[in-house]
Amino acid sequence: QVHLVESGGGLVQAGGSLRLSCAASGRTFSDYAMAWFRQAPGKEREFVARISWSGASTYYADSVKGRFTISRDNAKNTVYLQMDSLKPEDTAVYYCATDSRKFSSGSYPRTAEYDYWGQGTQVTVSS
Repeated sequence: QVHLVESGGGLVQAGGSLRLSCAASGRTFSDYAMAWFRQAPGKEREFVARISWSGASTYYADSVKGRFTISRDNAKNTVYLQMDSLKPEDTAVYYCATDSRKFSSGSYPRTAEYDYWGQGTQVTVSS
């Protein structure tokens, strides 16, 4: 059984920063790409960022490109999302997810590509 636990959310003013973490257990973390999604009230869950199993490739939604950075530490089984220059429209519950396939490459922004999800962490950006 795979477990993903997010942390690091909170309330921040516009222009501020937060760093989310997602600790994984249950299978070989370094074999799988990881991603962050978010869901705002009344909206569908949307792709934010993805990092390949090795960490060599990263992909971002246009809305966060240049402001957010995804990274991973395979020795700690943890993926991170550094969020800078936050905007009120970034307010959402943020979820980490693990790709369902080993060693997959590509951007894969659809939720259907991921088989395990964390419980989510709330990020609120005030104006």
